Amino acid sequence: MSRRAWLWVAFAVVHLMVAWFGFTMPNMPMGDVYLVYEPWARDAIAGNGVVGIDSDWVYPQLALLPMLLAQGLEWIAGYEVAWALMITGLDALAFALLIGRGRSAGRSAGAVFWLAYLALLGPIGMYRIDAVTVPLAVAGCLWLVGRPLVASLLLAVATWIKVWPAALLAAAVIAVRRRLTIIGGAVVVTAVTAWTVIAMGGGAHVLGFVTGQTERGLQLEAPISAFYLWRAVAGIQGSFIYYDRDLLTFQVAGPAVDSVIAVMTPLLVLTVAGIAAVGAFKAWRGASFAALFPPLSLSLVLALIVVNKVGSPQFLTWLIAPIVLGLVIDRRRWRPVASAALGAALLTQIVYPLMYNQLLAAGFLAAAVLTARNLVMLALLVWAIVRLVRVPQRARHPVTDRSH
Repeated sequence: MSRRAWLWVAFAVVHLMVAWFGFTMPNMPMGDVYLVYEPWARDAIAGNGVVGIDSDWVYPQLALLPMLLAQGLEWIAGYEVAWALMITGLDALAFALLIGRGRSAGRSAGAVFWLAYLALLGPIGMYRIDAVTVPLAVAGCLWLVGRPLVASLLLAVATWIKVWPAALLAAAVIAVRRRLTIIGGAVVVTAVTAWTVIAMGGGAHVLGFVTGQTERGLQLEAPISAFYLWRAVAGIQGSFIYYDRDLLTFQVAGPAVDSVIAVMTPLLVLTVAGIAAVGAFKAWRGASFAALFPPLSLSLVLALIVVNKVGSPQFLTWLIAPIVLGLVIDRRRWRPVASAALGAALLTQIVYPLMYNQLLAAGFLAAAVLTARNLVMLALLVWAIVRLVRVPQRARHPVTDRSH
């Protein structure tokens, strides 16, 4: 068979395997799908309240659309299967764009990485709303140079589903020469979305997903939570793990935790602004898109994960798009960072769902695996920033794929 055919066989096997793991692994890896997404969709259809319109919501308003789409496919074999089929279909569209005719070694490397990463990350990479944004982000990154308006529209739609693709949009505004086109596409999507929400009577809740984040505590899996987690593992009085029933997450408590919570959002803003400033300086000095965008986008995305008081395991899906693009452009240079990311994905699946009960009980081994994962993420952030600082100025970076 051709390389392209083998890639599609691997695509089918990996998606079938990960979908099945959602039904068979412990600790309800599909829990958000049938306990949260399905009820939200049913309530909206039944007229019992639309999240994001009638009340503040943890997600941007467009996140409800894929939930409603899965509800429309529920007749096939239930909501969970409908969700898996929807994610597989969206992935297939972006995967077809990525591999093209299967002749580019860089694109094939990106495709292999995506599939391996999804297999190692496990069901959390499919059964969360973040999974909807991944194919949109991959397609958007691939089209940034050739079709910047389409890319901007896709990334903006993804941002209004889950906020993280805003990092890719910011990197695009900095690195793409046709930045007004990027800004224009994002403004159009934002204006249409906001106008629709306001027209439906949800004007007071348009930015509810932003204001709601300020009230969150330190989530158990976030890197900053390691201090409190290890105090809980050691049995030190005053530090413990608890469940927040409003946000449906496990968080940590301990001495001065409120002060840490208060400083995390400003620290995240400063970190992102600093990385963006370095990228803007490189762009001003003439750095090419191929040299600048991959490390800049990866740095911004990793900052949103590492310097964050929220640390859900599905955040690891955010790494797929920037690393795939890095491999497409320069697979030799990006192979080590891709390998490290694969290791982080595997450690994440070991923590959740496989060892999550032990982690909630402050078990030593589970805490050690989680800490190792977070250290890998920190190392990746350092690598990305160093690579960003070293981006050549006023020099063309060799490109291995004509589309870039």
